[in-house]
Amino acid sequence: MIGLLGGSFDPVHHGHLIVGQVAAERLGLDGLRFVPAREQPFKRGRHAAPPEHRAAMLELAVQGQEGFSVERAELERAGPSYTVDSLRALRGREPGAEFTLLLGADAAVDLPLWREATELPGLARIVVFARPGAAVPSLPMIAESIEVPAVDISATEIRRRVRAGRSIRYWVPDAVAEYVARHRLYLDPE
Repeated sequence: MIGLLGGSFDPVHHGHLIVGQVAAERLGLDGLRFVPAREQPFKRGRHAAPPEHRAAMLELAVQGQEGFSVERAELERAGPSYTVDSLRALRGREPGAEFTLLLGADAAVDLPLWREATELPGLARIVVFARPGAAVPSLPMIAESIEVPAVDISATEIRRRVRAGRSIRYWVPDAVAEYVARHRLYLDPE
C-alpha cells in the first residue's frame, strides 16, 4: 500500500513530515509519496513559491528518510492539480498498485466539492487525519480516520517569519531553511 500526501508544501515543514511518518506507521504503508500540487484548485494564483522550488524543498526534506519520496505527477501536467487526474495517472502508470490518499480533516471537509469526488474511492482508499481545529467529517467516501500528533506549524506563519527576517530554524528541516535563504523565497508580500 502506497500512501499519497498532497498539498502546496509552500514550504514543507516538520508538521508535514511528522504527519507523514505517523500515518505511514499507523497504516503500515510500504511507502509514502509527498505530492506537491502544481496549482491547487482552491488556491489558484495564491502559491508563494513556484512548483519547482516547492518540489525541490520536498526532495531535500525527505532525503535519507527510508520509504519517503516525492511524486511529481501533478508537476508534469499543466493547469490546476486535480486529485482524480493524478490518481488516474498513477493507476495507469502502476497497474496493480494500491494507493491510500491521506487528507487532513480541514481538506476533507471540502472533499464533496472536489472534481469527480465520487470517483476517488474507486482509485484510492481515503484516510483522514485529525488536525488542530478541524474535526474529521462524516462522509461515506472516507474509509478510515487516524489521529496524529497536534503539530500546529503553519506554512503561512513560516512565510511571515521569512518576510520579517526571523529564523525558521526548527520550523522546517535545516536543508529547507538553507534553500529558502539561498533562493530568497518568501520575501515578497503575499
